[in-house]
Amino acid sequence: MNKSAKLRELFAKKDLIRVVGAHDGLSAKLAELSGFDGVWATGLEISASYGVPDASLISMYQFLEAARSMNEIVSIPIIADCDTGFGNAINVMYMVKRYEKAGIAAVVIEEKKFPKQHSFLAGGRQELLRVEEFEGKIEAAKAAQNNADFMVIARIEALIAGWGQEEAQMRAHHYVDAGADAILIHSKSKDPQEIIEFVNNWDKDVPLVVVPTAYPSLREKEIKELGKIKVVIYAHQGFRASIKAMEAVLNKIRKDGGIYDLGELIVPVNHVFDLQDVPQMKENERKFLR
Repeated sequence: MNKSAKLRELFAKKDLIRVVGAHDGLSAKLAELSGFDGVWATGLEISASYGVPDASLISMYQFLEAARSMNEIVSIPIIADCDTGFGNAINVMYMVKRYEKAGIAAVVIEEKKFPKQHSFLAGGRQELLRVEEFEGKIEAAKAAQNNADFMVIARIEALIAGWGQEEAQMRAHHYVDAGADAILIHSKSKDPQEIIEFVNNWDKDVPLVVVPTAYPSLREKEIKELGKIKVVIYAHQGFRASIKAMEAVLNKIRKDGGIYDLGELIVPVNHVFDLQDVPQMKENERKFLR
């Protein structure tokens, strides 16, 4: 079964699909080992791994290579954050063909103008496309796919831009009519009521996706009770935890003048070997090296 079919099966059988952010093969593998249903190839993490802002600075192929490296390591589906689709509707068609060929299960494109800036950036430019232009992008994405199970998810940024519930609902309805397989409704409000209001007013059969980064008080139990949300994405908490851990260890090494007192702050090298599947490599050596 291809990964897109696996994701479709999750949509059909699970009440809530839990997806977590990653930016490379190792972080994706940790997501799978932790029991998550899928991996979010997040633009923030991938951009940050290059040390640059999440502002359309790196190329489609850099994002694609990151997603491909994750997909080759894990058995769970990859949902790829593709920002604005890397250009207009023609760029989106090219993008879909490349991501589908790489085995990615679904792509998410947002209704912002290119180049975009991160939704939570203080003072960031949150400029949205005309509805008709983004409809064209969704239609182009669906026209470009070859695998019927491949999913195109439209990301609504109207609440992020401060344009209100009515605008967000209107845009989401248009994108569903254009062929979107799901709607990611995004919010930067610390109060989950903004999302709850949108969900309660949602009257389409197409499922919703939420990213509770800004409103962590909304737990899975409450998300399930809302009834219309199919996917929750924990976008980059693991990545942010890894930065904190690395900073702490590196500062301690500098302060201590050595690595003699790291103790349980770091994992054994053998744990790294296990994550790299070194035992399987050694077994293959015993079988095949002659």
